[in-house]
Amino acid sequence: AIIHLAGKAHDLKKVSNPQDYYEANFELTKKLFDVFLASESTVFIFMSTVKAVADDVKGILSEDEIPKPKTHYGIAKHQAEEYILSKEIPSGKRVYILRPCMIHGPGNKGNLNLLYQLVSKGLPWPLGAFENERSFLSIENLCYVIQKLLENEAIHSGVYNVADDEALSTNELIKILGESIGRTAKIVKLSPKVIRSIAKIGDFMPMLLNSERLQKLTESYVVSNQKIVQAIGKPLPTSSEQGLRLTFKSFRK
Repeated sequence: AIIHLAGKAHDLKKVSNPQDYYEANFELTKKLFDVFLASESTVFIFMSTVKAVADDVKGILSEDEIPKPKTHYGIAKHQAEEYILSKEIPSGKRVYILRPCMIHGPGNKGNLNLLYQLVSKGLPWPLGAFENERSFLSIENLCYVIQKLLENEAIHSGVYNVADDEALSTNELIKILGESIGRTAKIVKLSPKVIRSIAKIGDFMPMLLNSERLQKLTESYVVSNQKIVQAIGKPLPTSSEQGLRLTFKSFRK
């Protein structure tokens, strides 16, 4: 089997050339998939992303959504998906395109670390007035899905969203974080209008909060995992809360 995880996702320092995304996420995938088609390997798993479909979600994102990616990252991943889907799959081979939402686990980087630093220092969470729901994906559930795809030849080739069974609000996430480190999380409901004004200042000055980070921390992004769960025939083994507690526990080491 070939499990294709290589790619370019984050450009936190804003220094990447847009072409880098297409070389890493599209051209490399084309080459590797062509090798797979000509090889004796029987399973190809491509790690795409929900961002290949949508940056913003109204309602619940399913595999039936018409892709409208907006970033170079999402567009390049979508192009790779289209290339894979355009090819005829030889008899005896299986091909899976996985679209995970935000993956977390030990060694996690990004906004979960920022939230951990905030709560562990006893600082209040100032965005409590924002109502949202978002899906997460624990590394335990992702590995479980990959294992089942490798083992079960009855699971049909195709595109599958991958997410934990439950979505959580950021406020719920903060509470779980506090409980996991033995602290009572302080959630403050400041005016969203004031917060957005502060975030705009952060767009031009080095601050913890800017408009992009505010959107990621407060937006709703719910992903349906029903297609992959039905294909496997049972719920995913790790709940959102269990997975997040494992991730937060790893931050303490």
